[in-house]
Amino acid sequence: MKQWIQKLIEQFDAGITGASKNAKVDETTEISEDRATLLYLIDVYNKNLIETEKYPTRKAREIFDEFIKALLVAEGAAAHETTKEKVLFRLRQFFSVHRLDEYTYIQNTFEDFKGIVWDFADQLGDAIRLEKIDDSKIHQSLGLLREAVEANSIEDLRVRSREFIDFYVEQQTRRDERREKSLTLLKTNLDSVRKKLSDANQKMHIDHLTKAYNRLSFDEECRRLYELYQKRQTPACMVVFDLDHFKNINDTFGHNVGDIVLKECVKTIKQTFNEPGDHVSRTGGEEFAILLPGCKVERAIVRAEAALEQIRAHVVIHGSFQVRFTVSMGIAELGKEPFEMWIKRADSALYESKNSGRNRYTVSPPPHLFAA
Repeated sequence: MKQWIQKLIEQFDAGITGASKNAKVDETTEISEDRATLLYLIDVYNKNLIETEKYPTRKAREIFDEFIKALLVAEGAAAHETTKEKVLFRLRQFFSVHRLDEYTYIQNTFEDFKGIVWDFADQLGDAIRLEKIDDSKIHQSLGLLREAVEANSIEDLRVRSREFIDFYVEQQTRRDERREKSLTLLKTNLDSVRKKLSDANQKMHIDHLTKAYNRLSFDEECRRLYELYQKRQTPACMVVFDLDHFKNINDTFGHNVGDIVLKECVKTIKQTFNEPGDHVSRTGGEEFAILLPGCKVERAIVRAEAALEQIRAHVVIHGSFQVRFTVSMGIAELGKEPFEMWIKRADSALYESKNSGRNRYTVSPPPHLFAA
């Protein structure tokens, strides 16, 4: 079996034999490259789900996890071809429905913003139209004053001058009052639009469960630090980590307790990685990454050790449950390398920590010494 396929299967933390309680699959069963590619695509999609009303992220992840397990079993030597087709059919069906839900959610959100901006544009248009009407009326009144001047009548000029002055003062007063009211209303609406846009942007970059940054935010910040390094050689470190045996926590205590553990883990991590610029992201189910701008590897190691100690001492209490958990970490300092290699080195260091007994960190060698 190819190494990348073996790693993919192992990362599901279930293995082929654990894919189903009733399934009996030989551990040496080969997974085809086509099936492994499909599993990889599902896994990536699973890590970048959009929260919808019908399928909250956790519920959708659970469903996709079940498909992953079913596909692992369906690939076994004893699996019937009909079973494979049924699994693939159900996967296509659910994926289509969920993708449509995500698209609908995005469209509805976009329509909401269109409505906000349209109302704002309407208010500006009304203000401009009223200004034009006032200007037209003043222009007409001024025309009557000119006619009085040309008529060479003192009485007519006196009357028209008084009318024009009174009318002009009245129009300016009304205009000033309207402008003040309009500016107040516009400021209120602008503040509302700004807040809604800020909230939407925040939601796009925040994981709804843990309140850590999400994968999108991680990718953006990662590239920013990489570009900064290319221009100014500004150091940066990446610490990736995941919870050890998290599947066992979900199976033993239930997904609700599992969610609480994830939230408590992020809260504990943020107590250590709390310096300006520290960027804690949730990149997968129980997978996280911390980006440390301006940080050398020696400093990252000290902070990683402190975080591990805090997590070991932490106990999650929920009702009658007392749950302890640990994490494994991989650390990589940014170097002269392709962007993807930085992430790959951190992931490989994490993989080494998992293979070495978990509940520890591993430091990736520099790019020129790294061997995939």
